[in-house]
Amino acid sequence: MTSHVARGGLSVAAPLARLIEEEVLTGVAPEAFWSGYEALLRDLAPKNARLLDKRAELQAKIDAWHERRAPFDPAAYRAFLTEIGYLQPEPAPFKVSTAHVDPELARIAGPQLVTPVMNARFALNAANARWGSLYDALYGTDALPGPIPSGGYDPARGAQAVAWARAHLDRVAPLESGSWADLEGLALREGALVAKLAGGETGLRDPAQFAGHRAKGDVLLRVNGLLIEILIDPTSRVGKDDRAGISDIRLESALTAIQDCEDAVAAVDAEDKTLVYANWLALMRGDLSESFEKGGRTLTRRLNPDVEFLDPQGRPVVHPGRAVMLARNVGHLMTTDAVLLDGKETPEGIMDAMVTVAAAMHDLQKTGEGPRNSRTGSVYVVKPKMHGPEEVAFANELYGRVEEILGLPRNTVKLGVMDEERRTSANLAACIAAVKERCVFINTGFLDRTGDEIHTSMRLGPAIPRGEMRGAAWLSAYEDGNVDAGLAAGLDGHGQIGKGMWAKPDAMAEMLKVKIGHPKAGANTAWTPSPTAATLHATHYHQVDVHAVQEGLKSRAKAAQEALLTPPMLAGRNLPPEAVRHELDDACQSILGYVVRWVDQGVGCSKVPDVNDVPLMEDRATLRISSQLLANWLLHGLCRAEEVEEALRRMALRVDEQNAGDPAYRPMAPAYDGPAFQAARDLIFKGVEQPSGYTEPLLHAARRAAKRLRAS
Repeated sequence: MTSHVARGGLSVAAPLARLIEEEVLTGVAPEAFWSGYEALLRDLAPKNARLLDKRAELQAKIDAWHERRAPFDPAAYRAFLTEIGYLQPEPAPFKVSTAHVDPELARIAGPQLVTPVMNARFALNAANARWGSLYDALYGTDALPGPIPSGGYDPARGAQAVAWARAHLDRVAPLESGSWADLEGLALREGALVAKLAGGETGLRDPAQFAGHRAKGDVLLRVNGLLIEILIDPTSRVGKDDRAGISDIRLESALTAIQDCEDAVAAVDAEDKTLVYANWLALMRGDLSESFEKGGRTLTRRLNPDVEFLDPQGRPVVHPGRAVMLARNVGHLMTTDAVLLDGKETPEGIMDAMVTVAAAMHDLQKTGEGPRNSRTGSVYVVKPKMHGPEEVAFANELYGRVEEILGLPRNTVKLGVMDEERRTSANLAACIAAVKERCVFINTGFLDRTGDEIHTSMRLGPAIPRGEMRGAAWLSAYEDGNVDAGLAAGLDGHGQIGKGMWAKPDAMAEMLKVKIGHPKAGANTAWTPSPTAATLHATHYHQVDVHAVQEGLKSRAKAAQEALLTPPMLAGRNLPPEAVRHELDDACQSILGYVVRWVDQGVGCSKVPDVNDVPLMEDRATLRISSQLLANWLLHGLCRAEEVEEALRRMALRVDEQNAGDPAYRPMAPAYDGPAFQAARDLIFKGVEQPSGYTEPLLHAARRAAKRLRAS
């Protein structure tokens, strides 16, 4: 166990204390930090515990109500939820007043990346994903038809990428006459862009889309607030064969990036949390770097510099070269032994608030050159897994107290409220109202939200299979209701209304067809699994004017709460045995494929092949829905315990096979007795009793056990 040092009434893990005192704190004395932290814990840790108790009390009442009532009666259910305080009154009309928000969150619509901050290389990739090569994103993925080249440059494939990109420019930044495909050159004349074609000269149909240029000839366009950079280099591999000498088209891609301390990481002890905080600190200082071997050479990755160019009148412009970063702290549930109070573990969410905000002060205090995160003096925190307005109000109080301790102006910290729990969805307007002076983000998260949907209605009956959830009545009401609540609260112009992750990182052709639905739904951001996906998703925001969509949605009828509160149950419908077996195999494989990497290797987010070897980007949210579904089916007799055991063993063999090429992988079969396999089993068989169906308690215990085994 990590050694601890005394700091007043606190006992702090020595590595964490060193990091905070020697590197994190700037402008705040260690004594003031620790005394403020101790007072904060004494005041707010009991409140945190009471909020968790209320979750359990409400769930117990809902369980009992479901067990004594059949069939399901929507009107009676709604009245019951109101009576017990689960449903709260709608607040009077209000508008958020969040101030000093960077335009990337407040005004410009574009992609968002989510990445584990615990991995420095991934964290840097996400921060640097503000700009991406459209040619590379097309060339190296299935966005273009045909096989992806594995050897040297394929000119035919390159020509496909060029043709796709030129056609895209014709759609979103058309010339007054002619096509970008026939371009022979670009020139500037009296502050306007001139396009040279075989038949003569033309300009942009909308001259205001010309945003600037570089002295060497590169041209910038602006479409719906996003920059598009046309690089000119007739000596390059691509440019030498291009009539206009265009070597690449770079897109402003991930405007924002969530550096995740939560679901995407496996941080279970003081050692892990210290690494999480050290990486976030280095991002805020601007000096995070990571060296790695590639092609026999050592390469070092750092944060990208800002982008400099000239506007149409020739005046210098400095534009951000990096995504604006938000830290996703953990929720209210878990406690940590990294900081003990009177010998007892303390809420991990309070520790995250103190340390991540203190680290971000390095960015706030920058006055000269160098990479800035927030140019408006804000700290951005995403707070997940909150249940209802009281818990959001608690977060508001928590971060306000942190600001006082650190000497920051009120509402320096801007909060993102993740709408991924049923009680939050049902009371979303009141949740936003509870944090209206600092709310900068709401979003939907299908997987966690589905896990909570199943857990809340656990005793009502068997839930429908996972594949049917996307067609359930509650889901469309959830997705629409989130946008409705955000627009009614005036979040447009103050923050982001977001949608969830594209889970298939290798299926870019499908993403290009499907994910345009997010901006069309009124979301001004949506999650992407990689920088490449962010670049391709950026093309959707060129095609869709999200602000215009939002204006149109403000007058529609609000999503029905009755639909939102309709549980996705089979309601007497029988599933054939083969459908049950398929779901068992699919869910068990998904659980095992994720858990074995989480527990044995500490990988919190990764591409996990499904039962058909399709790679899916998974984190704990995926695990929550799969484990809760099987726990529900066991409870209601849709499957037997021995069938689940057989499926787990059968799928362990499959997962072992899928990971055979990983030298760090430890097979689960034939012993089936390692911490990972046992954790996967517990997630199902103990799923009913897990708080809100969360996976963290069991996963953390298993990961700690695996680390002890490795150390022994």
